[in-house]
Amino acid sequence: MKVAIGTKNKAKTAAIENVIRTYFEDVQFEQFSVASNVSEQPFSNEETRQGAINRALNTLKVANAELNFGLEGGVHELDGLMYCCNWGAVALPDGTVLSCAGAQFLLPEDIAKELRAGKELGPVMDEFTKEKDTRHHSGAIGVFTAGLINRTEMFEHIVKLLIGQYLCYQDNIL
Repeated sequence: MKVAIGTKNKAKTAAIENVIRTYFEDVQFEQFSVASNVSEQPFSNEETRQGAINRALNTLKVANAELNFGLEGGVHELDGLMYCCNWGAVALPDGTVLSCAGAQFLLPEDIAKELRAGKELGPVMDEFTKEKDTRHHSGAIGVFTAGLINRTEMFEHIVKLLIGQYLCYQDNIL
């Protein structure tokens, strides 16, 4: 099975590879840098979902694999509080796109202010943690869950949901 991944982000690629290897054998992975065609910092569930779908479809265009993944992280506001939101999509060769959302968690107001001012979460988290490339490792979720969940684990949950939907689609349940 050929699996195409629409990012080179280490946390996202690890999530896809970890889950796929659990459920399928003889898998070949290929990573692509594809556009999300949304803002660098998506600012709603709708925009974040669209970014994941766009990545999956753009991956399908360049790879035409059996499974073409797009994962996207963003933020949204609810009742004056800012939450991280995460979406995934898988595009199939017939053009079908399956999508789902994962964990959402509260961001501190100091971080939210930076994002509202136009900054992107990844660099803000690097500054906050005094580390480099936080988005490739623990991510904001790792920092703000006291290390109980890292970014790879968060995206693994989304990939499992996508694989479950894919299996139901194959069985004509979806």
